Amino acid sequence: MKNLITTCILVLSVFTIQAQNTPISAWQEKWENSKNYLLEIAESMPQEHYNYKPTEREMTFAEQLVHIANNINWLSNTYFEGEKIDKFEGITDKEEIIAILKNAFENGKTAVANTKELDLKTTVDFFAGPKTKLQILNLLQDHVTHHRAQTIVYLNLKGIEPPRYSGW
Repeated sequence: MKNLITTCILVLSVFTIQAQNTPISAWQEKWENSKNYLLEIAESMPQEHYNYKPTEREMTFAEQLVHIANNINWLSNTYFEGEKIDKFEGITDKEEIIAILKNAFENGKTAVANTKELDLKTTVDFFAGPKTKLQILNLLQDHVTHHRAQTIVYLNLKGIEPPRYSGW
């Protein structure tokens, strides 16, 4: 009887560990850390510098953050059945932007959480050509990382020490 119980516990442990190593579960952990890191960056920039942009052809700090939120909402709604949220434009208030970011990250998290692992193999029409939902999932994170890196440069150019990086 002891051996049977031990075997059952071992088998359940293996399945639990496997379930935690799926693309979606791995993404969810990274997504939460990405959100927290970006929110720290958004908090670090004083309101008076939210309209700062290093060159004329770049977005302002505020526009970078709003762009991130809009992209999360667009990808989540279009490819993962997230909540339909109107596009935000022209917002420069720090607290409002932080609230929009929090909502966008939650929208992305919920939309992906409601996706079945097998659905990640589904090919969708994307403006850059056919992509799998797994590729779109990776794009969600990659796009945040790309624009977050730009906001870190903005902080440095303003003499503000960026928050310490938190990868995983």
